[in-house]
Amino acid sequence: MNNNLPTQADLPSKAQLLKSTVIAIAIATVILITAVLPAEYGIDPTGIGKLIGLSKMGEIKTSLSKDAAAELAKEKANKAQMLAVIKTKPVVSTKKVEPKPKANLRKDSMTVTLRPDEATEIKLAMKKGEQVNFIWNSDKGRANFDTHGDSKSLNINYHNYDKGSTVKDEGMLEAAFDGHHGWFWRNRTTGVMNITLEVSGEYSDIKKVM
Repeated sequence: MNNNLPTQADLPSKAQLLKSTVIAIAIATVILITAVLPAEYGIDPTGIGKLIGLSKMGEIKTSLSKDAAAELAKEKANKAQMLAVIKTKPVVSTKKVEPKPKANLRKDSMTVTLRPDEATEIKLAMKKGEQVNFIWNSDKGRANFDTHGDSKSLNINYHNYDKGSTVKDEGMLEAAFDGHHGWFWRNRTTGVMNITLEVSGEYSDIKKVM
């Protein structure tokens, strides 16, 4: 309360305020052109940024930003492609489905015996889109299995449907292409194992491969 209030003469005039504002804008513009644009975006209209090394910094930042955007776009494209493959890739379903009626419907049952570490494979000759219902089980614990297909005519050595380790598995197998489709088992237990496979549906042949 004891401070003296400034007089009207002590306060800056409108002209002084306007002058200060213009000077501040001019300084900010100079800083923007000579420092901010070169350092952040690699834009150097005056050439000062190049002299003091700011342009190089901006070019690096711009390049990194473009690389990051390209990588993000590539990642999105890969994810979209993977989703499309997942949606269209035939899978082994756990739900039993009756195949559409066709002339080559048949039914078979086979039993294979595996000693410890021994493996075997049973394949069905199927056309693309044909379906079979299957069920197999082991009488001596879990068996390692790999459900897959191959085709010599199409130069397909391996196409996976499902794999794992279990005592029993059942479902529907739909052929992804013309070729042979079926099951590979390996006995990783210490005893002799019998595996029985039952199949019914659309296939022209069944055989033990190994």
